[in-house]
Amino acid sequence: MIAVDSSVWINHLRGLGTRKDLLLDQHLQEGSTLAITDVVYMELLKGPASSAEIARIKLRIAQTSILQMAGLEDYEFAAELFRKARMQGHTIRRSTDCMIAAVCIREGVPLLHDDADFDGIADVSELQVA
Repeated sequence: MIAVDSSVWINHLRGLGTRKDLLLDQHLQEGSTLAITDVVYMELLKGPASSAEIARIKLRIAQTSILQMAGLEDYEFAAELFRKARMQGHTIRRSTDCMIAAVCIREGVPLLHDDADFDGIADVSELQVA
């Protein structure tokens, strides 16, 4: 199983053909088990302007597993990741990235991303990135 961040899904849905987009395409063609977190689910649904586009996104991610924050411990862990990264000189622009990372670390699932903030989190934690 591999979790996929919204940074990759958005590029994929737009057909940008980035390296990570093509890697996601490969996983989809091979039938790999894919996951998203509940935060990524929200991020993907906040951008579309039409209900038709929302339906298209829901259809595209329907085959993924959804990994969820599991209570206050996950939020505390996300805050700890944010602090650790900051102390090591990494500026994490969105705290939601720490929430995504916390779930992936807890579940032991690598994260396919196209967002440098996750590399900073990985530098100070057990987050596996692809």
